[in-house]
Amino acid sequence: MNWDDLRYFLALARLNTVSAAGRDLGVKHTTVSRRIKALEQQLKTRLFDQLHYGYALTQAGENLYPHAVIMEEQAHSLDRNILGLDSQLEGRLKLTAAHDVFSRLVIPHLGLFKRAYPKIDLQLLGATGLADLSARQADIALRLTAKPPDNLIGKRVLPLTLGIYASKKYLDSLDDINHPKDAVLWQDEQIPDWLNQHFSSCNVTVRANDVTTILACLNNHMGIARIPCYLGDSSPELRRIDIPLSPSKWSVWVLSHVDLRATARVRACRTFLIDIIKGQENLISGLQSQYYR
Repeated sequence: MNWDDLRYFLALARLNTVSAAGRDLGVKHTTVSRRIKALEQQLKTRLFDQLHYGYALTQAGENLYPHAVIMEEQAHSLDRNILGLDSQLEGRLKLTAAHDVFSRLVIPHLGLFKRAYPKIDLQLLGATGLADLSARQADIALRLTAKPPDNLIGKRVLPLTLGIYASKKYLDSLDDINHPKDAVLWQDEQIPDWLNQHFSSCNVTVRANDVTTILACLNNHMGIARIPCYLGDSSPELRRIDIPLSPSKWSVWVLSHVDLRATARVRACRTFLIDIIKGQENLISGLQSQYYR
């Protein structure tokens, strides 16, 4: 069975519509439909039922799915092993990180990397979710995490420090800094200890599902929030409130798949990222904080 045919099968099985599968594979939706029909004709069985909400696997499709997943992992493993033999400081290199990590910690320093390695085609994949390094969605990940996946190798560069921040304008408007009226939390976050302990009379007025939105709320004077110090301290309008917080269990990690440990351009980029993160220790650790007085 042709692995390339199974790529279309897996994309449609996971995404349920030919348009979404086409976007994922970088082809037209008509190509997806044509390849699925060809695969069904080859196997002499129907793999999908077309329903009002999209495509659903038939029993034959359900039976094929786990075998297709095994072939997918074998193909990705072969791809990683071939890349792992690469000793050249040139070619495509995909780096993934959250949007705020890119904008505050990485991009201001990327000129140094491009001047040092002009033949590396660096691709930045900003995302709120986690790219799958096993599937070669990215070659290197710069992640904020408490514990990286076991199938990745890398380095814990620095611990992540968090602080309670608000805009100076918002804090100036308060009668008492110890009694702010508004808090911004994560979308599904329970009321955190720091809010109960230090600002028990504060109301949760906004929730958001990413830190960039929370930062925008703070910069628009909508209350207080706990954010990483590298964001709060690099935002001129924000001030840190001087209260004790439990240390974060999260750290800044530079990660890649174990199969890519010998690839020259991956090693070069990992070393570069570790160096620039270490060079921003004061910012990441909150030692540059402007406390509200």
